[in-house]
Amino acid sequence: MSKLYFKYGTMGSSKTALALMTKFNYEQKGFNVKLIKPSLDTRDVKDGKIVVKSRIGLFADCFTFTKRDNLYDFIKKFNINEKSVIIVDECQFCTKEQIEQLQKISRKNQVLCYGLLTNFKSELFEGSKRLVEIADSLQEIKSVCKCGKKANINARFINGKLVTEGAEIMVGAEESYESLCFNCYNKLLEK
Repeated sequence: MSKLYFKYGTMGSSKTALALMTKFNYEQKGFNVKLIKPSLDTRDVKDGKIVVKSRIGLFADCFTFTKRDNLYDFIKKFNINEKSVIIVDECQFCTKEQIEQLQKISRKNQVLCYGLLTNFKSELFEGSKRLVEIADSLQEIKSVCKCGKKANINARFINGKLVTEGAEIMVGAEESYESLCFNCYNKLLEK
């Protein structure tokens, strides 16, 4: 039976590496896997094409979509069948409607969504919020803070300084974000 899965974690929790390993596993079993991600994530390009790439070096070609795309129609163009699996990286950037469209796809196909739960202000992203509300399965991918405790904050830094205001979306990696526990985050806020 197919389902809509949401696997979430903080920055650096190996979400993308897990998505790529899941893709490999399904392909080994003969499934047709379509890997997609929002086009606003342009950090990783290989040979002129946007790819899904993990921090540990795993990567794969992907299809990209915009916030204006109807994901049900977008995915149906792939001529999917009962042996098709859809994997969505950076799903937090999806709109509420796109998540509902993925849920419709999941009635016949496995749909696995990987992404952040909250932004740097500890507020749910629109796509993540809707996934929490309607996904058949929620799984946290845990990561650790520099102190060793469980990380649950995606802290944003600009010029090395912690910031708590700004646009919700600022694509970046280690140079802009650090996963912290609430304790370490609050200590930085007090400075």
